Amino acid sequence: MFDNELNSYWKTVVDTIQEGVMLVDTSGTIISVNKAMREMTGYSREELLGASCLILDCDLCTRLQNDEHPYWCHLFAQGKIQVRECGIKHKSGRFLPVLKNGAVLKDSLGEVIGAVETLTDVSELLDKEQQIESYKRVLAEDNTFYGLVGSSALMRRQFDLISNAAHSEAPVILFGESGTGKELAARAIHDISSRRKKPLIKVNCAALNDSLLESELFGHVKGAFTGATSSRKGRFEAADGGSIFLDEIGDLPLPTQVKLLRVLEEKIVERVGDNRPLPVDVRIISATNKDLNEMVRERTFREDLFFRINVIPIHLPPLRERKEDIPALAEMFFAKMKSKSDKNIPGIDNEAMQALNAYHWPGNVRELKSVFEYAFVSCPEGVIKTEHLLPRVLDAVGSAGFSEGGKEVRDKQDSEHRTMLIRILRETRGNQSQTARRLGVSRVTVWNWIKKYGISVKNTIEG
Repeated sequence: MFDNELNSYWKTVVDTIQEGVMLVDTSGTIISVNKAMREMTGYSREELLGASCLILDCDLCTRLQNDEHPYWCHLFAQGKIQVRECGIKHKSGRFLPVLKNGAVLKDSLGEVIGAVETLTDVSELLDKEQQIESYKRVLAEDNTFYGLVGSSALMRRQFDLISNAAHSEAPVILFGESGTGKELAARAIHDISSRRKKPLIKVNCAALNDSLLESELFGHVKGAFTGATSSRKGRFEAADGGSIFLDEIGDLPLPTQVKLLRVLEEKIVERVGDNRPLPVDVRIISATNKDLNEMVRERTFREDLFFRINVIPIHLPPLRERKEDIPALAEMFFAKMKSKSDKNIPGIDNEAMQALNAYHWPGNVRELKSVFEYAFVSCPEGVIKTEHLLPRVLDAVGSAGFSEGGKEVRDKQDSEHRTMLIRILRETRGNQSQTARRLGVSRVTVWNWIKKYGISVKNTIEG
């Protein structure tokens, strides 16, 4: 009998195997299964033993068993199946993707007495692959530009400016609130430019104290100050041939501004404690979230330096000024979070998406990313709903009357839009053509908005 051929240790061995193991006799009747097989299929031991292997409805077997041969299935004809992708049906009726291996079993006389199959559940692996492919598709879509995401007219114009600026050697300054993507824009300028094979060196001017900043930028020689035990090149020397990104340039102290101006004008640096000029070939890209015009008026930022770095200004708009880009950004962050998560979260519901569109986003794109990071933590399973969003989003949206979907939300959005329009009109000194270019709309649209909101351009400029 076939039972007598089984090793006495069969159960102990196979129940420790993570793959499902199943033995059938020559008629296809299941005569033994291990613990993993039962858990994988959802059937109990009693339901499987003595049943036909057709209970699993394997799509591979379904195709092969119609062949004309004297055996129960093609496994007996071939003698083995090696790593074949197929699907079986779980007891609940759902499809389960597996990898199947199989081989016939023979007795001591060489007669076929049955077969063994091992099945590996690959559903989680396939889910991960699909998530990765989805993320790749999002990144490959036309609404992305070197990591910046947006298909609005406003962002398309910025993408064009970045691309055009990259082919120039003139200094570029990136204006924008925190979280609008200034560092990504700087990276894009460098990567598109002819300097892309050389380094892009970043300096956060706000992160270093005054005594360290000059040493970091220009280097120092041994003995220049206490602790200078050896000479060290600065960031400008390290960026030679490439680009340097001076983030938060509005935080530079006035003495350092003087030295930076000399670097820009003469293309040389002097290490701290040394008077020998060192030539450097560096493209300057700076960024700030401050109003440098106001700082120049207050004499906290040198006017001559401002003119030198403000050759190609690029304004990265806050997220509240390009809310039509929120769905694309949300899709990107959702796909990114899902590819890292083991949770079964298929999407975000309409009410939650409406809440994202209604929120004013003071932290911009960076804040939107943090909202999805929080949502994937707070959502146990199923779609992301409003209660899974950050409390500050719900509080702000709720106070605007979003839950009722009423007039309060529209009034708040109009107020934000009016404030944004006044700010840009003030920055352009009332030039409606420049304002239209900044907003990515026509001059007629700007004129219509001015009328709609009752804005006095003269008072705006003088105010």
